[in-house]
Amino acid sequence: MAPVAGNFTANTTIGEDSAFEGRCALDGDLRIDGRFVGPALEVEQLHVGPTGKLRTDVTAGSVVVEGVVLGNITAARRVLLLSTARVMGNLTTPELIIEDGVILDGKCSVGRMRGDSARRFIRALYENRGDSQ
Repeated sequence: MAPVAGNFTANTTIGEDSAFEGRCALDGDLRIDGRFVGPALEVEQLHVGPTGKLRTDVTAGSVVVEGVVLGNITAARRVLLLSTARVMGNLTTPELIIEDGVILDGKCSVGRMRGDSARRFIRALYENRGDSQ
């Protein structure tokens, strides 16, 4: 199940006064309340707490953001941006939830189809709309 703000339990935490620099790949869940800087972060579930700051590209199953992220986020299941989230980067996910107050600067690709497949599908729906009704 994808994380939600109230019931996320991480097996690894980068605390509020801690910083991590480098490439990180975890088989499990991660909560970041401190700083993470690196070329990539790969984790099953990620929760960026309100004091968390990331400068990296994220690949995860599910992502919850309350803090600051500079980098692209790719999630296999869901991205949840809570009201205090500040994100500068592109989002790719099948499900995107954005609360009021979020600041997001980037492109979003939402859905199971990607790129040209999604464009072709939507164009075909548009062009055939009169035929299907």
